[in-house]
Amino acid sequence: MPKAIRITAFLCLLISFSSCASPAPVTETLQSSISPTLAPPTETAVLPTDLPTPTPIPVPERAKYTLNTTLDYANKTVNVGQTILYPNHSGETLSNLVLAVAPNMWPGSFNLASLSVDGNPISVYNLSGQRLEFTLPTPLAPETTVAVALQYTLALPFAEQQDPSVERPRIYGFTPRQVNLANWYPFIVPYEAGVGWVLHDPWYYGEHLVYDAADYEVTLKTDPNVVVAASGFGEQSGDSTRYTLTAGRAFAISASPEFLTVSTQVADVTVTSYYFPFYDDPGGAVLAVSAKAVQLFSQRFGPYPHKTLAAVMGDFNDGMEYSAFYFLPRDFYNLYDSTPKNYLTFVAAHETAHQWWFERVANDQAQAPWLDESLSTYSERLYYESFHPELVDWWQPYRMYYFDPAAKMDIPIYEGTGFQPYTNATYFVGAQFLGELRARIGDEAFFAFLRDYVAQLDGTIATPQDFFVILRQHSSADISDLIATYFTNAY
Repeated sequence: MPKAIRITAFLCLLISFSSCASPAPVTETLQSSISPTLAPPTETAVLPTDLPTPTPIPVPERAKYTLNTTLDYANKTVNVGQTILYPNHSGETLSNLVLAVAPNMWPGSFNLASLSVDGNPISVYNLSGQRLEFTLPTPLAPETTVAVALQYTLALPFAEQQDPSVERPRIYGFTPRQVNLANWYPFIVPYEAGVGWVLHDPWYYGEHLVYDAADYEVTLKTDPNVVVAASGFGEQSGDSTRYTLTAGRAFAISASPEFLTVSTQVADVTVTSYYFPFYDDPGGAVLAVSAKAVQLFSQRFGPYPHKTLAAVMGDFNDGMEYSAFYFLPRDFYNLYDSTPKNYLTFVAAHETAHQWWFERVANDQAQAPWLDESLSTYSERLYYESFHPELVDWWQPYRMYYFDPAAKMDIPIYEGTGFQPYTNATYFVGAQFLGELRARIGDEAFFAFLRDYVAQLDGTIATPQDFFVILRQHSSADISDLIATYFTNAY
């Protein structure tokens, strides 16, 4: 600070009259009262001309979700303060945003208190079903970011068992023994250049949501007697736990005062099995299968992407994958016979495989569900080949019990004509195709292809075209007959 200015500020503190606010009287005061050794007040300060140019803040690679969350387990309510830092990598200027809000599909479950963009309140928006849409105050240019803030509460619904032939059981909500937060927070859906926002209609079976990879920081406070399974790596901070997850697709939480846990380490990955009392044997088996699958699939497909993996017993009959987290149905625990010849074993391997086929490489689960389900089903076979080779011949017919070779594997979820026809096409026919593809091109090319498929498309949303482009980089074998047999479309 120039000396004359410092003295001006000092005088303004000592005397109080209006002339301290205007430059001319201040100059006169300085001339009459300050030592003549000071520089004359008419002297102009010389500013440096070589100041560095400010470095622009880089646009983040992924969106970041920050959620400050309080779970009232007894009352089955959740209070959330959420921010989304969203980078526009679409190549287009965006005039609006579309968020998926799955809890709003249950009346009274999602209650939005406030919504703002870059600190500007948004009072006009359209929230209908699972879709929240609003116009941005200022269009979002390519390679710039916007900050969305939301305050809301969740009144969790009772997740009663549903008829699986009509509709898969609901996971989001609570059961007598468990609270499950799955697809519980609003998220910005993917934007496809030239097409628009990707948010499909829900269906009776299969998954309809599509997820960009994002970073998560979730701070959770809940009752001290509640055990929490979560997608991220947790660190205790006072009466809260702060979870972090990098490049995840969907952050899930399951909480219960009844959970028992058992953990093991696979390299730098902590694998934990969460289960209810009296299920120690199957709970331990799930841990063992998950740990061996993480080790095997890391070798076959590429590194496991996170620091933790939670395998959670669901108080419902459905399995489902999320980031660093999956559910297994309670009936599989009930039917476990202490051998590897059961659903608990191969479905635990299947759900672990989704950490590559869904998590590292995502896909449009509504339009191309075979891309994750067929690869995860075939990964079950790889598990048995490695750890129970004598059971491979058992696994094939037992797992493929409903196999119908006449079905085409590349159907959307909406064309499955029922749960069994859908799973036959995307799971079983898809796995059969992969087995024949492996036999046709050989093990070396097949596994090199899978590793390269993960490496090239890591963090992206893959398409069937991507699958075949990378496959043909590893083999020139003619597979036109396989494509004609198993696919509706030509690739």
